[in-house]
Amino acid sequence: MVKTTVSRTAVLGAVALSFLAAPAPATAAPGPATGTRQAPPADAASPPAATALPAPDLAGLRAVLQSARRQGAPGAMARVDDAGAVRRAATGVADRGTGRAITTADRFRIGSVTKIFSAVVLLQLVDEGKLRLDASVNRYLPGLLPDDRITVRHVLSHRSGLYDYTNDMFASSVSGFEAVRSKVFTYRQLMDRSLRRPRTGAPGGAYAYSNTNFVVAGMLIEKLTGQGVGSAYRARIIEPLQLRDTFYVHPRTAIPGTHARGYLTPDRAGAKLVDATRQTVSWAQSAGALISTAQDLNTFTSALLRGELTSSAALRQMTRWTQVNSTQAYGLGLRRRDLSCGVSVYGHTGAVQGYYTYAFTSKDGRRSLAALANTSNNGKVLNTMLGTLESAFCGKRAAGRAVAPAASSAGAASGAASGVRGPGEDMAPEVRPGLPEG
Repeated sequence: MVKTTVSRTAVLGAVALSFLAAPAPATAAPGPATGTRQAPPADAASPPAATALPAPDLAGLRAVLQSARRQGAPGAMARVDDAGAVRRAATGVADRGTGRAITTADRFRIGSVTKIFSAVVLLQLVDEGKLRLDASVNRYLPGLLPDDRITVRHVLSHRSGLYDYTNDMFASSVSGFEAVRSKVFTYRQLMDRSLRRPRTGAPGGAYAYSNTNFVVAGMLIEKLTGQGVGSAYRARIIEPLQLRDTFYVHPRTAIPGTHARGYLTPDRAGAKLVDATRQTVSWAQSAGALISTAQDLNTFTSALLRGELTSSAALRQMTRWTQVNSTQAYGLGLRRRDLSCGVSVYGHTGAVQGYYTYAFTSKDGRRSLAALANTSNNGKVLNTMLGTLESAFCGKRAAGRAVAPAASSAGAASGAASGVRGPGEDMAPEVRPGLPEG
């Protein structure tokens, strides 16, 4: 049974603006001019601005979540925040042991949506004059990388050519996960795993998704702020936006408070789901270890596109797009998806063992969607959850239309794929033929 509700809430007010505009120490986040809210950037590479969005299709949203559940997700839910109106839908369970129903208030691991947080902190440091996007990473982290030509921009746009260590780490989903579930890695140890392998391309070359890039981002954050990434997220994003359900608990293994448990689909068909809820996520850290809720993610993505977290110049840099395929482009830690109705949305997807997340907002930040399925390594569910964007932003224009995979090649995932990441999820770089990238 699917539960849905529609209510009215106050839009995020001037809290973030007043915080960001106030005099602050060097570690505080910069913001737009006092009392103003900046419009999202115009970018020549972006599609033309769309007209007013159609109303979200709540029935379509429910159908997407029901499909994900039939395909193997124990539960699925979505929340749409639309200029004060809130629409919620949920189906299935948050906990297979107790049978507790999943709700949109549940906390969960957001995986690679963490990358937007990391990119925002670095762009704030650009605003503060502490970092240059086109400077060599080795200028700030001497000797870290084998090529001085790799810049901060290359890292944030996945064009560094650095090999993704998770390809080897999770070649097998369950055994790979169990091997690292309770481990605590240093950033240097993760970098060493990458640098032992040949690079995948030249600096500034083709887009190739790699978690290694956002390990570098975490190291830059810690070097330039003098604090851990969790403290930087909290001081610069979480507290200014009053994200009360967003946490960076690494290396602790538990999700605090009421949360959805996450279930990893094994590679072998018919094998039992593995409860992957408790883990350090130390293999990801600044690439994917945050915990949040649907409401907090909608607040965050909306604030970002409204210009409440960085200067307008920094946001323009973030939205300088590299085309990935016919329906996707990547900026600096930010993904653009072009939907079937001609609307483009901005955010990220995330996959960490047991959880698939979609977190996207409209160009003006007025409508945001966060959606979760509490499973992973399931290609059918990954593809199906993309339909939440179509229902939330295209409304009934998308009714009855099949949602095409995000990859440019034809075909779709037919089920669980080998490796914990599932087919081309956002925690891994590879886009296999016929499979979507997360």
